[in-house]
Amino acid sequence: MRSLLDQLILPEQINTLSYEDLSLLAENIRTRILDVMSINGGHLGSNLGIVELTIALHKVFNSPKDKFIFDVSHQCYPHKLLTGRNETFDTIRQHNGLCGFTHPEESPHDHFYAGHAGNALSLALGVAKSDEFTDSKDYILPILGDSPLTCGLTMEALNNIPKDIKRFIVILNDNAMSISENVGAISKILSRMINNPTTNKLYEEIESILAKVPGYGHFLAKKGHVVKESIKNLVSPAPFFEQYGLNYIGPIDGHDIRKLSETFEALKGSNKPTVVHVLTTKGKGLDIAIKNPTSYHGAKPFDRDTGVFHPSSKQTFPKIFGKHLLEMADSDPTILAITPAMPAGSCLDKFMEKYPKRCIDVGIAEGHSVTYAGGIAFGKKMKVVACLYSSFLQRAFDNVFHDVCLQKLPVLLTIDRAGISCGDGVNMNGIYDIGFLSSMPNMVITQPRNGQVLKELLSSAFSWNSPACIRYPNLPTTTSDEPLLTRKLGSAEVIHTGEEIILIALGHMCDIAIDVKDKLQKEGFNPTIIDPVFIKPLDKKLFIEMIESHQTIITIEEHSLQSGLGSIINSFILQNGFMNKQVVNFGISDVYVEHGKHTILLKELGLDSHSITKKILSQFSLKSAAL
Repeated sequence: MRSLLDQLILPEQINTLSYEDLSLLAENIRTRILDVMSINGGHLGSNLGIVELTIALHKVFNSPKDKFIFDVSHQCYPHKLLTGRNETFDTIRQHNGLCGFTHPEESPHDHFYAGHAGNALSLALGVAKSDEFTDSKDYILPILGDSPLTCGLTMEALNNIPKDIKRFIVILNDNAMSISENVGAISKILSRMINNPTTNKLYEEIESILAKVPGYGHFLAKKGHVVKESIKNLVSPAPFFEQYGLNYIGPIDGHDIRKLSETFEALKGSNKPTVVHVLTTKGKGLDIAIKNPTSYHGAKPFDRDTGVFHPSSKQTFPKIFGKHLLEMADSDPTILAITPAMPAGSCLDKFMEKYPKRCIDVGIAEGHSVTYAGGIAFGKKMKVVACLYSSFLQRAFDNVFHDVCLQKLPVLLTIDRAGISCGDGVNMNGIYDIGFLSSMPNMVITQPRNGQVLKELLSSAFSWNSPACIRYPNLPTTTSDEPLLTRKLGSAEVIHTGEEIILIALGHMCDIAIDVKDKLQKEGFNPTIIDPVFIKPLDKKLFIEMIESHQTIITIEEHSLQSGLGSIINSFILQNGFMNKQVVNFGISDVYVEHGKHTILLKELGLDSHSITKKILSQFSLKSAAL
């Protein structure tokens, strides 16, 4: 027997279902999400929590004419299932499959690419302004988690809401979590100040008591609104939103489809912008996810029956980073770490648990995290490590330039997820940071090829006494128990000495370079392999010696070719007067990289060892029948 979800083809069919059927539909959606996520992995807790809210929105409003604009959009799985993508949902986060975020090329119901927090309200205001010029009657519905309220961009948008904007309804999906537990003053407002019937009853009782005072009762009751408003300020988030010109409704049970639908229907007649505060449970439908919301935010594949993650013993760059930084902190009380809402993802959770005063989560506020790190480093008492994902660091461009590099402050930026983001896709790829970081004076840029070199760079970084960054991917790697080397600033490493051809491979791409070398050796060529270790400053002496003695220079990187290592090496060759050298750069061309497995994407981009070897032989007329 087909489920209700399987029978739905268009979202407007939801209107034909009773509330009893809608509850059953919610169960179908959760089952579908759990079935697929147990195999593919993905954003689990947030999607399990938003099911009823998504159903109610589609019941009352007419998507895509009415525009659902998701903040972050990692919570869009129920929306995808209700807008014609149920049959292909098994492909989510897979190569050539559905994206794990909203994706305009995938469906007309997805209006924007989204993956970073805080932009939905600004986008929605812009869409509403555009609609003014066409006299559109469409509703604009930015759908926020509670975490975007810690973003400066959202606060800027709140400050810019016109009082006369129509058909503008902000949905605040409050599950008390972002990725890790929400931090900061605003999250405390939402958790502490809850408007409820008890509060309204208290207002009435105060007015009634004051009215009974002989002679002055009417006067006091009239003035009692001051007392009532003071109480309201203490127990409700309404004044926070009202000061920005928003009507406030809520909080509403985010799992009550009838109540949600009735509320949205009633708001259709309002001529004022309104925020609807909805309370949901992150992970609803899976007990283990409710009890462990951080772990089940971005879930790995798990056992469908128990919800327990499949075991993995793989060492990854982030895991080695987190473990080694904690070991450093154990022996050095001046080490302090900062993260913008990513303690678990960046493997800082154990550091935070052991040293809560020296591991600080500032919420989803990337720019602030960097400037805050600069302020701490200014005191010259602490060694500051600011850990950000590469794609999130893009949001802190000016903070790195103005508040760290310009001030010559020795902040260490550890740049996680540097490279292709695999399952997360186009908006999360960390393939642009070398471009903007290398343009900044005083900035040191490094990338380790394995976990051992990562530990050595971490241990050496503060001896450079400069703003510095260590970039690394979220990939398996190796390490050892060998004594750590001290990494001298700007010192490269020759991994294999050969002749005629140099392979300059960045970070983990050294493994690819070794495979290429093995393939070329079978064709009679013996290339030199260099790990630059330092992208900036380059090891000038070594590179001059090597380029002088080799005819062909090849760079290999998992970064945009427009502004990465290849561009830097090309400039170095020209600036040092080398002529008649053959140069080819392997990297990511001027395209947006979609989601998929790392090995598949590398092959598609021509960055696997077979493709690189084939092109090298073809480029330089070194043809081989074997290829």
